[in-house]
Amino acid sequence: MRWWSAANLVSNAGTWMQLTAQNLLVLHLTGSAAATGLSLSAQAAPGLLLGLAGGAAVDAWPRRLTASVSQALLALVGFVTAALVVTDRLSVPVLMVLAAVTGLIATVDAPACALLGNDLVPPKDVPSSIALGSVVSGAGRVGGTALAGVVIGCWGPGAAYAANGLSFLAVAAVIPFLRPHPAAEPQTRPAAGPRNKLAAGPRTKSAAGPRPAAAPPSRRGTGAREGLAFFLRRPRLVALAGITAISGIFGRNYALTLAVLVTGPLGGAAGAFGTVSTVLAVGGVAGAVLAGRLRSPSVRLVGAMAAAGALLQIGAGLSPSLWVLMVLVAPMAVVESVSDTAGTTVLQTDPPPHMRGRVLGVWRSASTGWSLVGPPLLGLLMQTAGARGALVIGGVVIAGVIGAGALLRGRRTQPGDRPAPSRVTYVPLPSAPTPVGATPAPPRTVVACTTPHPGELCAAGCTPAA
Repeated sequence: MRWWSAANLVSNAGTWMQLTAQNLLVLHLTGSAAATGLSLSAQAAPGLLLGLAGGAAVDAWPRRLTASVSQALLALVGFVTAALVVTDRLSVPVLMVLAAVTGLIATVDAPACALLGNDLVPPKDVPSSIALGSVVSGAGRVGGTALAGVVIGCWGPGAAYAANGLSFLAVAAVIPFLRPHPAAEPQTRPAAGPRNKLAAGPRTKSAAGPRPAAAPPSRRGTGAREGLAFFLRRPRLVALAGITAISGIFGRNYALTLAVLVTGPLGGAAGAFGTVSTVLAVGGVAGAVLAGRLRSPSVRLVGAMAAAGALLQIGAGLSPSLWVLMVLVAPMAVVESVSDTAGTTVLQTDPPPHMRGRVLGVWRSASTGWSLVGPPLLGLLMQTAGARGALVIGGVVIAGVIGAGALLRGRRTQPGDRPAPSRVTYVPLPSAPTPVGATPAPPRTVVACTTPHPGELCAAGCTPAA
């Protein structure tokens, strides 16, 4: 895990170096900020369109091999771009194509690397592993952005692309030496046929005909649609997506809202916003470390932290001075980092192991969608209501939606309500042979149902009600 984290720190720093170089290259070649945004959209588009397919590929292929190949391909793209920059043969259309190729590879690389990191620790430590990944990502972003200025200033943008290519090779070189933890959940798919022996009924020696051969295990990664169907059937995953989407659209874009607030109504300089950004980064790292102590985060915790962050966002929008804003920004970053890390933990641990790649693929497509929609909507809101209004209205919307969802859930699960089982099957359990002369024990039965009553045993593999 230490080797994996160190390699990812180097890779994250290289990624942010390349992103900075890419923005500067587009500005140099076109002189247009709109073209810079278009290059970022070209890189994000494959995640929106092909995230489901990428997740299905991760479930179908061995994770270590998948991550190794994808990292090597990303390194190749970095080296090719560096060569084109050094030889002065890079044009804007070629840069857009290379950005799209990078995004296409990332649709497979991102879920493969995320799940590979979780395989290195026992299941109880997965939340800590994800939190450590958040810390590494934040540190890599800060370090990579700072290094980009030095590298580009001394050797040009081509050096930043070459350095990023080397960072991908560092990860690819570490992967073959990683070994999954013995207690980690294997990437396997349940065998086809009955869900368990009880559901199939007991076998007796008097059964007619020879015992049939066991059904062969079904192929892993049977398709992206299966992942989407699984996601939509899981209310907690749908709720998590709703919370994250509403928070991502009406909050979190502080590089835009707080920059305008600090330099506008609060009368601060560009250096003041730099200080606010530093406080946000430190708070985010502190929140990730705090989230690492969570053993079983829930969607309810994600919603509570997101609502708390929304209330702090409202306070930030109403801040009378820069110092009051500083006081509110730190806890705002902490609670939102806890919410993000807890949500990532739920997303990566709730599905069974053989479905996690496809679930992450669904999430990548959805999150890319609201990431592209959010900034234009927020910009329109700021143009209409100003920076203060955008922060306050956004916070009210986030807190209101989460609160309404909690009330609706509470009404659907009021105490005393006894859900009726949707399917009940009584299955006789095989009993031990009765000794000669002893009184036979009464037959035992269990209940197999999709919504079992409290205290009932389930023979179909579902979880009994609390």
